[in-house]
Amino acid sequence: MSNAVALKPVAPPASEYRQAPASPEAEQALLGAILINNEAFDRVTDFLDAVHFSEEIHRRIYEHAASLIRAGKLASPITLKTYLGDADLGGVTTSQYLARLAAEATTIINAEHYGRAIYELALRRSLIGIGTNVVNTAYDAPVDLPPKAQIEEAEKQLYELAELGRYEKGFIRFTDAAARAIDMAAAAYRRDGKLSGIATGLTDLDRMMGGLQASDLVIIAGRPGMGKTSLATNIGFNIAHAHRAQAQPDGRIKTIDGGIVGFFSLEMSAEQLATRIIAERSGVPSYKIRRGDIIEDERRGIFEFSKITDAAREMQTIPLYIDETGGISIAQLVSRARRLKRQRGLDVLFVDYLQLLSGSSKRSDNRVQELTEITTSLKALAKELNLPIVAVSQLSRQVENREDKRPQLSDLRESGSIEQDADVVLFVYREEYYLKNRKPREGTDEHLKWMGEMEQAHGKAEIIIGKQRHGPTGMVEVQFEADITRFSNLAHDEGLPDRI
Repeated sequence: MSNAVALKPVAPPASEYRQAPASPEAEQALLGAILINNEAFDRVTDFLDAVHFSEEIHRRIYEHAASLIRAGKLASPITLKTYLGDADLGGVTTSQYLARLAAEATTIINAEHYGRAIYELALRRSLIGIGTNVVNTAYDAPVDLPPKAQIEEAEKQLYELAELGRYEKGFIRFTDAAARAIDMAAAAYRRDGKLSGIATGLTDLDRMMGGLQASDLVIIAGRPGMGKTSLATNIGFNIAHAHRAQAQPDGRIKTIDGGIVGFFSLEMSAEQLATRIIAERSGVPSYKIRRGDIIEDERRGIFEFSKITDAAREMQTIPLYIDETGGISIAQLVSRARRLKRQRGLDVLFVDYLQLLSGSSKRSDNRVQELTEITTSLKALAKELNLPIVAVSQLSRQVENREDKRPQLSDLRESGSIEQDADVVLFVYREEYYLKNRKPREGTDEHLKWMGEMEQAHGKAEIIIGKQRHGPTGMVEVQFEADITRFSNLAHDEGLPDRI
């Protein structure tokens, strides 16, 4: 008896007999409706384009009909045949085909339904195209194309396709927009602090800004040593620490206070950033944490290690996500922000700092143009994800050449696009930093005067609102503890207990 196993016939690959999804019948029905009544075009023009049709002749008919209607002319079988020319459509001429489309169309009532069916089938074909491209590229990838780059490109294409799939955009009634504004005001009234935006944790700043507003691009700028990154990390932690969410009737989780925070740390590692936040929360200077110079002495009442572990434990529970990848492009940042929003949720995004991002083009011969692309993309991303983006920026050295070192909008480095695209520009300024560097000789009158100025400036910082598109500009004083890099509310005289 033979032990040979009989071979079964191998089925042909699915790609050999599967056709891309399409509905020529829906396309014919829609085109016929447009030809008998051009008002049908108005029902689909917001989301449907010629490229969404599967048949070449249908793409051409829709394209030319759209051009005529937008020009205020009539699109009919008679006016269209001039533009389409003669063609053999299975034994039918172009003129006959147009006449048949119009003759078989009966109503425009279902025009939008046909349009949506055509659109959704086009999205499916695009999905197939992206999937096929991913497979083919993975099989025959160039040597200089890392898998991570291909993944990011695929994610970008899928996200763009997902955004295109939202065809419920366009004009909305003013009454609907007004209702949204009232809802926002009501939510602000119910929220702690009565803010319309997300609270930064700095009371006086929140009072002037109303918190961080959705879709705003906020720039925190300053010279080195002013505490730009510290301010960003302080605000980021305050928002994440205050996060509260609530389940909605449809099953979605909605943030009702604070927020989920994403932090792109292009300069410091995640460990360095975490050390800063732990120092700020525990009150133990970061240099002591790094050196291990920590005191835990019950007799002396010093419990630094316990404070550090408590702060670290607290950090484990908050929704703060850090991306420490250095030298990424704006396209990669956008892709990763979208991914975080989709996978974990995202309410506020921080970027530290702007000048360390690169443009999407590998050529960087024009830095001004490159920075313009970066700020424009960040503003577009803030609007797309409907959340505030806080980006840290360096200031030019021209600040140091002035007697008054307080920064101005003209000091924003390398591009006017930062000022143009930003909704809010915050400058961080510490008089104490500059006073330290010009200490006079001891025993002189100048030294006595300097000591008085140092005492006045010690532990204080100014946050200057240089630009606010929807609010006032001005200055807010805050407390700054340099050894633990912590910004906090400044105690005002009226808030202090009465002196006896």
